[in-house]
Amino acid sequence: QLQLVESGGGLVQPGGSLTLSCAASGSTFEHYAIGWFRQAPGKKREVVASISSSGTSTNYADSAVKARFKIFKDNFKGPVYLQMNSLKPEDTAVYYCAAKESVPYGYMWYLLAEEYDYWGQGTQVTVSS
Repeated sequence: QLQLVESGGGLVQPGGSLTLSCAASGSTFEHYAIGWFRQAPGKKREVVASISSSGTSTNYADSAVKARFKIFKDNFKGPVYLQMNSLKPEDTAVYYCAAKESVPYGYMWYLLAEEYDYWGQGTQVTVSS
């Protein structure tokens, strides 16, 4: 059973940066596409970015997110990171990573929450002065 653990959240000033990590226990990430999602108070969970099991293919919620955030992993097995730059108060949310079983070393990414099989507990990101 795959378990996901997010880390790296915290309080940051507007314009600052954070890098979130998503680590796995029970398996390694070459068998999974990974997505980062976020949920702000009173809002629905929304996708931020996704990366294929090979780590070579990525996609983002929109161009504005892509301009400030980067999803990546250093090797096939993970962990997966979300580097966030130029943070804004509206980025304040609980950030979750999710995993979808995938062809090993595959090229597919997924942007719909219902496509994912496993979820972490989330890490809080607060952007405030």
